[in-house]
Amino acid sequence: MAAGLEEAPVGRAERPPVGGPSIGANVPRKEGRGKVTGAARYVDDVVMDGMLYGATVRSPVARGRIVGVHYDPAFDWSEVVVVTAADVPARNLVTLILEDQPVLADGVVNHPEEAVVLLAHPDRWYVEEARRHVRLEIEPLPAVLDIDAALAAETVIWGDDNVLKRIDLAKGDVDAAFAAAAGRDDVVVVEGVYETGAQEQLYIEPQGMIAVATPGQGVTVWGSLQCPYYVHKALVPMFGLPEEQVRVVQMTTGGGFGGKEEYPSMIAGHAALLSWKAGGRPVKLIYDRAEDMVATTKRHPSRTRHRTLVTRDGELLAMDIDFVLDGGAYATLSAVVLSRGTIHAAGPYRVPHVRVTSRAVATNLPPHGAFRGFGAPQSIFAVERHLDKVAKALGMTPEALRRRNLLSEGDTTATGQTVTERIDLPRMMRMAMDEARWDERKRAYAEHNAVPGQTVLKGLGLATFFHGSGFTGSGESYLASVVHAEATAEGRVVVLAASTEIGQGTNTIFSQVASDALGLPYEWVDVAQPDTAAVPDSGPTVASRTTMVVGKLVERAALGLRDKLQAEGLLGREYTPEQFAEACAAWHASRGRLLAASEYKAPPGVVWDDATYRGSAYGSYGWACYVAAVAVDTVTWETRVEDFVAVQDIGTVIHPVLAAGQVEGGVAQGIGWALSEEVVWNDGRMANGRMTNYIMPTAMDLPDLRVFFQPVPYEHGPAGAKGVGELPMDGPAPAIVNAIEDALGVAVDAIPVTPERLMRAVKQAEAARG
Repeated sequence: MAAGLEEAPVGRAERPPVGGPSIGANVPRKEGRGKVTGAARYVDDVVMDGMLYGATVRSPVARGRIVGVHYDPAFDWSEVVVVTAADVPARNLVTLILEDQPVLADGVVNHPEEAVVLLAHPDRWYVEEARRHVRLEIEPLPAVLDIDAALAAETVIWGDDNVLKRIDLAKGDVDAAFAAAAGRDDVVVVEGVYETGAQEQLYIEPQGMIAVATPGQGVTVWGSLQCPYYVHKALVPMFGLPEEQVRVVQMTTGGGFGGKEEYPSMIAGHAALLSWKAGGRPVKLIYDRAEDMVATTKRHPSRTRHRTLVTRDGELLAMDIDFVLDGGAYATLSAVVLSRGTIHAAGPYRVPHVRVTSRAVATNLPPHGAFRGFGAPQSIFAVERHLDKVAKALGMTPEALRRRNLLSEGDTTATGQTVTERIDLPRMMRMAMDEARWDERKRAYAEHNAVPGQTVLKGLGLATFFHGSGFTGSGESYLASVVHAEATAEGRVVVLAASTEIGQGTNTIFSQVASDALGLPYEWVDVAQPDTAAVPDSGPTVASRTTMVVGKLVERAALGLRDKLQAEGLLGREYTPEQFAEACAAWHASRGRLLAASEYKAPPGVVWDDATYRGSAYGSYGWACYVAAVAVDTVTWETRVEDFVAVQDIGTVIHPVLAAGQVEGGVAQGIGWALSEEVVWNDGRMANGRMTNYIMPTAMDLPDLRVFFQPVPYEHGPAGAKGVGELPMDGPAPAIVNAIEDALGVAVDAIPVTPERLMRAVKQAEAARG
């Protein structure tokens, strides 16, 4: 904590009742005017004197030995800056969790599109031409291109067995439960296998960075990114510099969805290496859409095997789950993604015996990384599809099976965490089903589908699910995030945090929280540009932690300003905004800068054991039930979502429009992941890296997305808020695929359910029936 800053006393962080000056109001977005008018400056809008433009020469093969790098002698290289691994000043590694990924390939390449050579030139188009005049001579080596090949380990590309990370989670005694059930007539064992594919984040603005770097002055980068201090952490050892000589500034960022969590460290390093070699001239490195799609991280593909023991009247007794992720060539964030997927794998259900065996495996695909939900959408898809299979085996309706087993207050999750929140998932399910007109539609769809010659069949599906807010277990304590608040002499409040605005509303929410805590107009609060030279490390903008965790720190830091003024007798217990401004003026006149700080403290009762994966995985969870209505054309095999209802508890809703927008956006991405967004791999390369053949849903492909909240305030969130960003990605895919099965009577257990995949599934089912 910086000198002169004091921790806002946690015990004095009382706040006005919910419903203060701006909580719950749809106030104007802080950055809205700049984006609408074009005044906002994205990284590619910035031009500096003497700027060079960078380009990356990449591996064309999945795995191989670099024999040589050849520069066309007929090409004019006189003004081209060339950087290879030999030019990295200190450590040729991208520091994150495991240090296995090089900044530039040195001797070997381990995936297609791996960076080998960097180029820069004053002319943006000339450097693109220069890239075409570099030839990489690579001796191919055997490659591992899918989960099965990685697990077989006939070719080992990482560690001893291609396993990047392994997690074993156990509750109760699964083996004993299955053994005790052997030969009993009152129980059933149901098995299933479920697969999900990779997904491209498709943020509006591609990746990009500008860097200025010299041995004397250090490194400064400006870029499109989610986590300034992640980039800072990577650059310090890469250049062998003290922390104070590395500065990272976030520019206006056009979306991230996890894709700009760790990958910007790579681009920042590349731009800075080029600037370092060029004597400190600024270097801009911007990916076009094609390069962005083929080279950057995506959602992890997954395969989940379920084996479930259940009584004939629907009581879940045991779940044995094998969960595997394709991590790609390097570890990046696979451990974190695997962790979240593991914890959510048993769903929001009361099950006395649970075993989850999880692995993230290495392949020679480009590394997979964070994407909204990171791991939970994969494992929740599997458990929600599996419960429909279990219900069918029992002759029960899917909703009845879920209702029988939903977690409630006092129950324990798969990690043994006792649910202390007030939750009512059955009520959410009833609301979602009522809003979707479930019973009425069920009858109407049955009549519709029974019409002879009917080629468009309709169905309903639902999913109940949860998502933990914030970092897992002890993660938040490890981060020890800090937020500062400053009051100017005019009485304006400035929030200083490293949490970034990437389109989701961070600046607006922080301003609402601070203004509400202090009883000031929303317009009186500003949020500082994230800049590691000016703001403390409030942790990464990930994991649905920004509002709940960092927002609480904003609340406490803001209250710390009030407490300082009151302690000096400059402000009464009751005050007007004008009196607050007068008190700030008096403080500045006599004492100078007015600052307060807040550092994360774990809520009481949050205890986690990283070794056993037991305890309180999260301080709080979001809870939800989603219902999808679909129409399937049995001529073209296209599926259309005709109606979608999303009901969720995310605690106090701070900004209703922004919260609903987060849900709508997550559902839209979930629809794409479920139905059309298929990454096609060809020897490890993305073969459809264009927005013409990677099919994301447009507005015309989406139904009316009807969003409802059933808020239960969370004691340790700002004004009672919890996280929302990740939750809406978890439920759409299983709800939609459950609806497809309801329409066709055929199970499809892999996504995306493209027309080709659906047609094959139906034809195979028909052949099996004879």
